[in-house]
Amino acid sequence: MPEMDERVVIQQPLSAIAEAFEKLSKRVKERNNGNDIRLDTFCEAASLVSVLFRSLGLAFKFAELEYVAKLHGLLEASKTCSTLPDILNLDVASDTVKTSGSFSRNLRRVRQGLDLVRAIFEQLLSTDDSSLKEVASTAYGQVCAPYHTWAVRTAVYAGMYTLPTRDQLLMKLNETEQSADKKMRRYIAASLPIIEYIDKLYLARNITLDW
Repeated sequence: MPEMDERVVIQQPLSAIAEAFEKLSKRVKERNNGNDIRLDTFCEAASLVSVLFRSLGLAFKFAELEYVAKLHGLLEASKTCSTLPDILNLDVASDTVKTSGSFSRNLRRVRQGLDLVRAIFEQLLSTDDSSLKEVASTAYGQVCAPYHTWAVRTAVYAGMYTLPTRDQLLMKLNETEQSADKKMRRYIAASLPIIEYIDKLYLARNITLDW
């Protein structure tokens, strides 16, 4: 897999994200043949999501930086670990699952980023409000806030006032309300099996999810 290049501009990122995660979700559902999800394939799909954090501006700058850093860590891991289970097995063997910078911790944070996008999309679909403050605050509160320090939570909530409007976000993503609606629904449906798959990797190894 080539190195991630954040300078690459995708004209309609929602289309690329929805398509990539539908393909990944299909592989998750077909795992009965014994083939686990390849780490490089997962990284390739997950790398497309960072543009969404970027589109939300300063409020989600911390989320973007953390997400990209953890994803780069997983990309590095893909040079020696073929599948997602491989990285957990490696860290379990060395007792470093929750250690800062471990592959397992990186995967946990990237999974959190994917879930945050899902929650944001669900909130967007549930309201026609032109302001994204309530949408983003609710999604962040559900997915990330329980695991962030007080300082990070304070900074994120303070930054909510810098969010683009709904129309501005759609413009950044080159979407209309109607086209974005369909693609967000596609991502939500495709991401849920992937998030569940990742969670089960931890639970199967007696690793709790409260971190």
